[in-house]
Amino acid sequence: MGKRYQRLTRPLVRDGNSLREATWDEALDRAAAGFAANTGEAFGMFSCSKATNETNYVAQKFARTVQASNNIDSCNRT
Repeated sequence: MGKRYQRLTRPLVRDGNSLREATWDEALDRAAAGFAANTGEAFGMFSCSKATNETNYVAQKFARTVQASNNIDSCNRT
């Protein structure tokens, strides 16, 4: 039988080389700061061909308008 994994129930944030539990507000603030720090050519997005057209549309809209990046690709063309 394979390994059993426990589901995460609280967000974790990285402090140095370790992870620690954090509040949802802290975790979301850190995620937002990471997106804000990496816009334009530093940002890229890959979407999935199994997602709906609507989901892929929102993904490309996010990349283009929020992140100011045209770096978006998908496995739709393979």
